[in-house]
Amino acid sequence: MPDTLNFQTLKSAARLLLEAELRPIQGDRFQPTGFADLGAAVYERADGTRMLLVESAQSVANRLEAACLEGGVGPGPIKELDGLPYVTVKLTGVTETETSSLVEAHRLNSPYIISNDGFQKRFVEKAKYAKDKPLDWKSIAAAFFHFDPNCLLHGAFMANLEGGRVRVPRAISGFIEAEGAREAASGGVKNNPIDPTGTLRAEGFDEDVYSNVPYHRMEFTARRIVAYFNLDLALLRGYGLSDAGFELLVALSLYKACRFLEAGLRLRTACDLALANGIRVTAPAGFQLPIEKTEEKLLKIVTDRIQACSAAGLFAKPPVTQLVVKTVRKEKKKEPAKPPEAAATDQGDENEDDE
Repeated sequence: MPDTLNFQTLKSAARLLLEAELRPIQGDRFQPTGFADLGAAVYERADGTRMLLVESAQSVANRLEAACLEGGVGPGPIKELDGLPYVTVKLTGVTETETSSLVEAHRLNSPYIISNDGFQKRFVEKAKYAKDKPLDWKSIAAAFFHFDPNCLLHGAFMANLEGGRVRVPRAISGFIEAEGAREAASGGVKNNPIDPTGTLRAEGFDEDVYSNVPYHRMEFTARRIVAYFNLDLALLRGYGLSDAGFELLVALSLYKACRFLEAGLRLRTACDLALANGIRVTAPAGFQLPIEKTEEKLLKIVTDRIQACSAAGLFAKPPVTQLVVKTVRKEKKKEPAKPPEAAATDQGDENEDDE
C-alpha cells in the first residue's frame, strides 16, 4: 500500500468517497442523534430494510471542523498544523476573550472579523470584489485560501459583506447511518435522596425538579453501522488553485476524517463507537489511503503542502492574521405588551410557519 497519495487518480474524478464500518465499543446498544418533535430518525429503504440516522450531516460537519482544533474547541488549530492560515480576533471592551475564523459561524463572515475595516479591505482587494460587477470566483477562492483555507472545505456565506453575494459551499460532508436497526427500550429514575416527594425545597428556587422522576430511554441495535464521507473534487478543482493548493485541501480533508474516526466517535454518553474494519475508498477507482499509520502519513502530506503553498506566496504573511475588535453591549428594547387577541393571532402564525 502507498505511503503517499496518488493525486493523479483524482485529476478527473468528480467525488472522493469514503466508507468506514463502525461498531459499539462495548455491547450492542447505541444512542442515535435525536431531533426536536421527531426523536430518532428511523426510516425504511425501498426494499423494506429498517434504517436509522446515527449522526446527521450537520453534526458530522461540526465534528470534522473540531477534529483539528486545539483541545477540540480552539480557537486555534492543533500545533501539528502550524503555518496553516486563519484569522484570530482579540475581543476587548465588554468582554476580554479570543475567537477565530476556525470557530466562528461561517468563518470569515463573522461580524468580529469582516467588520474590521482593515481586514475587509484586504479581503475585498484579494477577492477582486466590486459592487455591481460579476464575481471573480477564482480570485474569491484565492482570497479564502490566502486567509483561511478551511473556508473552502467547510463553506462560508459572506452575508455580512455588502450584497451578500459571496458564498462558497461545503466541500466535505459526511453522515453515519445504521442498517437493520431495532429498538432497545429501557429506562431509569432520577432519585432525590433527601425527600422523594419533592416538597422540601431550597428557599428562592421553586421549580418542579426536586422529586424522584422516572424516565424511559430508547436505544438501538443494528446489523451494520457505517460512516460515509464525500469530498467534492469537482468543486475544489473549479477554484483554479495550484496543484499544491488542491492537494492540501484533499489531504487536509482526509486527515480530518481520519482524526474523527480514530478519536472522535464518542458521539454521546450512550453512543461510543470504534472503527471495525478501517477506512475504505469507494471512488474513484485506483485511489488508496496508506493502510498503516494512516493519520501520521496524511499529516506528513498536509505539512509538506503547507510549506509548498507558503513558499509559493499563497498564504497570508504571517499566516495568522491578528485583529483587535472592541465590543459593546446593545440593550434589547422592551416590546410593548400585546392585547390577548393579537398574541393569539401571532401564536397561530408561528405554528403555521413551523409546519
